[in-house]
Amino acid sequence: MSTHSSDQAMTMAGLNLIQQALSIYDSDLRLVVSNERFRSMFALPDWIVSPGADFSATIRYLAERGEYGAVDDIDAFVKERVDLAGAFEPHYIERQMGNGRWISVEGSPLPNGGWVAVYTDITGTKRQEELLRTRSETLSDQLLNRAEELATTNRELEATVTALEEAKRQLTAMEARTRLTTEMMPAHIAHVNPDQVYTFSNRRVSSVMPGSLADPVGHHAAEVLGPQPYSVIGPHLERGFAGKASVFEFNHDPSSRRIRVALTPDSSTGGVYILSMDITEETQTRAALQQTRRRELAAQMVSGLAHDFSNLLTIVLGSQSRLQNLELPPKATALIQATLTAARRGGDLLNRIADMTGHRDVHPAPTRLTPFLAEFNTLADTALPQGVTLTTDTHATPPGLTLMLDAGMLQDSLLISFSTRAMPAKATARSPCLCRWLRIHG
Repeated sequence: MSTHSSDQAMTMAGLNLIQQALSIYDSDLRLVVSNERFRSMFALPDWIVSPGADFSATIRYLAERGEYGAVDDIDAFVKERVDLAGAFEPHYIERQMGNGRWISVEGSPLPNGGWVAVYTDITGTKRQEELLRTRSETLSDQLLNRAEELATTNRELEATVTALEEAKRQLTAMEARTRLTTEMMPAHIAHVNPDQVYTFSNRRVSSVMPGSLADPVGHHAAEVLGPQPYSVIGPHLERGFAGKASVFEFNHDPSSRRIRVALTPDSSTGGVYILSMDITEETQTRAALQQTRRRELAAQMVSGLAHDFSNLLTIVLGSQSRLQNLELPPKATALIQATLTAARRGGDLLNRIADMTGHRDVHPAPTRLTPFLAEFNTLADTALPQGVTLTTDTHATPPGLTLMLDAGMLQDSLLISFSTRAMPAKATARSPCLCRWLRIHG
């Protein structure tokens, strides 16, 4: 036998041992389970006590058998009972069965729909009450009636207490689940009353905003948050008490964090619900994405300018090549050669711009230092601010000194450094390998 079947058998055995009859119907008023006492108390056939049996069919069977006394319109009687059952409201009644015995019927709704009914044989109690009425000649009828009313009321109160205890259990379980959910969320969730006193808070306020009061319930918002955060949140709270929801961000100075706060008015109490989250990483990521986008736009702009400049250089080189083939004075030939040299340098500069705006791998190669410095000096003249000059000192350079470096990348790095940094007067270039040869004067 499986574990599930074994558990069902044990459950049914336990239900059959109790003295009360029990039946459970689902939200569609179909029988889910009943015990043996339910069958024997009402002398029911098998098809009525089988799971899935319809509640209306059970009522009709009992009414036709005379269980409820003389019923003029059985259809109307069955419909009335089904409508009452479908309301799923707690109830307690006492009635006399067709065989003369008295029973109490106590019904309670279930959390997911349906209800459970417990039937108790109270014939002995009723007989004692009747015996008391018959034999107590000295008691007045009013006192006897009062005693009977108290007994009935006590039984009804007992049923009500049972229903209230079940409702309390469900509310306690719901509150525990809600509390666990709020504690698991990486945010500060709280409620403040119109006096700005915390009435509820999870244990996240000090983790979201370090330096805040760890247990804020019962304390004023200014005491919980601290001066700087309260100076920002306080005005928004006042608007929240006036019924205006708001969402805003601010810098939490005590922790240098970025905080997002959402305030929702509570119309039932006049207070405000608070939701606070640490969005420092989100803000940093957003700023990084914006910076990356700016760089992409700058790269696209530079690429477009470089393309146009390349077209101009092509025209210049073509024109100078044609002039070079003409018979011109020596002085003109020198000018043409200088123009060609400058244009080729422009082409080299375009290649370097392309490398700077795109991905570039380092390719070190043996580089003679003296020619490198001379070429860099020419490039740097256009990058330095007005009034600032670059001096290349190669007197102490050993003849033929060769270094392993990526000449183009090093030149680009130095140019970017010179054009973006505010260099102080007589400052040395920030390059460990070139500081002894390059000096900037302003």
